[in-house]
Amino acid sequence: MEVKINREIRNYTESMFFGLSMRQCVCSLLAVVVAVGLYFLLKPYVGTETVSWMCVLGAAPFAALGFFTYHGMTAEQFIWAWLRSELLEPRELRFESSTLYYDILKPGMDKREKEEYKRHD
Repeated sequence: MEVKINREIRNYTESMFFGLSMRQCVCSLLAVVVAVGLYFLLKPYVGTETVSWMCVLGAAPFAALGFFTYHGMTAEQFIWAWLRSELLEPRELRFESSTLYYDILKPGMDKREKEEYKRHD
C-alpha cells in the first residue's frame, strides 16, 4: 500500500469528484451549463460549427476560473488584486537612490576637485 504525501502541505487539495476539488467541480458544472445554454439559445440562428465554437468560448472562462491559481491566489483573488493595483489604487513608484557612502565622501571629493582645479589654472 502506498500513500502519496505532498512535499508542501499547503499544496494539498481534497478531491471530491473524479479527482477535482469542490471549486473545480462547481466551476466545471457552471461551464457545462453555460455551454448547453448557449447551444440551445444560438442553435436556431447560426450553424452547428459556429454554435460549437461559441459554446467553447462561452464556457472557457468559467472552466478556467476553477483551475487558475497564481502565487497561491484563486482567480477571483487575482482579479481583485489586479483591479485594486491598476484601477482603484494606482500609484507611481519613484526610485530615488540612497548612496550613504557617496554622501559621506562628497564634501572631501568636492574639496579635492577644487584644489586640483586651482592647481591647473
